[in-house]
Amino acid sequence: MINDPISDMLTRIRNAIRIERPFVEVPSSQLRKNVADVLKREGYIWDYSEVEAEPAKILRIELKYGPNGEKIISSVKRVSKPGRRVYAKCGELKPVLNGLGISIVSTSRGVFSDREARQHKLGGEVLCEVC
Repeated sequence: MINDPISDMLTRIRNAIRIERPFVEVPSSQLRKNVADVLKREGYIWDYSEVEAEPAKILRIELKYGPNGEKIISSVKRVSKPGRRVYAKCGELKPVLNGLGISIVSTSRGVFSDREARQHKLGGEVLCEVC
């Protein structure tokens, strides 16, 4: 049983990038699909798809690398954890690495990057930072 599904997903992505795998598979859920969608919109992964499997569906994430094999995602950090939730208002969402990275924020209107959340003037739970 997984206590923190987002941490599990981020750890699988981090480990797959470390050994330069072309894709990673994680158990599928709506929140994980929303996080993968933000990563795709921001250009950190190529694509993701949901694959039918037993006993449950699997989310297959195609990782992105540069033309010479350089890693697009250099670090993934979980911010809000089950033991310590971190919330931020719209004005408190600061750029990660002066705009070179993103924060993924779960808001009342869905999951957005920090740029999109500031644009929509929304705050929420800061799930993770990717750079």
